[in-house]
Amino acid sequence: MGMTNRQILEKADTVVNDLITGGGYMVPEQARKFLRIMIESSVLLPQCTVVGMKRPKMLIDKIRFANRILRPGVEAQALPVAQRAAPDFSQVELDTVLIKGEVRISSETLEDNIEQQGFKDTLLALIAERATLDVEDLSINGDILSADPYLALLDGVRKQITSNVLTVAPKAAISKTHLKGMKKLMPNEFLRNERAMRYFTSVDAVTDYRDFLADRATAVGDKFLEGTAPVLYQGIPMGAIPRFPENLGAGTDETQIILLDPKNIYVGFWRKITIETDKDISAGQLIVVVTLRMDVKLAHEPATVKATGIEVA
Repeated sequence: MGMTNRQILEKADTVVNDLITGGGYMVPEQARKFLRIMIESSVLLPQCTVVGMKRPKMLIDKIRFANRILRPGVEAQALPVAQRAAPDFSQVELDTVLIKGEVRISSETLEDNIEQQGFKDTLLALIAERATLDVEDLSINGDILSADPYLALLDGVRKQITSNVLTVAPKAAISKTHLKGMKKLMPNEFLRNERAMRYFTSVDAVTDYRDFLADRATAVGDKFLEGTAPVLYQGIPMGAIPRFPENLGAGTDETQIILLDPKNIYVGFWRKITIETDKDISAGQLIVVVTLRMDVKLAHEPATVKATGIEVA
């Protein structure tokens, strides 16, 4: 005779509670594993600078030389005071916000899994993969003026890019003209390492551009039509981010493109991650809630470019 829903849920709850210690906090090793799974499940996060924070708020020092430091030299003489260089010191402030992810698992699924040795690890991976979608969405589309309470938690990468903006008017499908215009808008000092740069946009926008390249009656065109060759513009890869919006326009589907070094995006996670469980006996479900704190900031906003008004079919 099989276990009842109540017995299944109670046994699963006991197994899940082995994941946590007093107060629902994961031990440090479990928290690191959770973050690793979450980062690896994302398209964007593995390319960013991910910071494990020991406290909810953190200041990260950064240093750069904005102007020339080399001058004509005279043997045995120091440079005049006016010609001496000093670095620019500034800080990136990560101030985390609270977010939650919820997973509900049916008794049927639990009955098939609670006897298995790796159930806890499987559950942890499920939760992390679920949380990945929320984190990536907030990192890209966050806007404190949004009508969506979740997206209003913080300003995401798209909202933070304000200095270098290419407005496509009238709206048009993605083309090399737009990619060229974005590259020209990027200050030259930040193009010293073009290999580190990336164009990021929506899935449909990349599909449209790939289709445009495939229209060429050449072997290169066939490559884009038949395969999944990387999409490049002048050596800079173009990446499709699943959570990149495609509904920004009024009356037409519209998206954006951003150009930057992904390491310029700092994503901070507070290491105190909690997992709490509850049971819905009547529905036959185990409820698992994960709570964490995060923030996303551009380390140097002038080294970014955004294009608006990109239509998607």
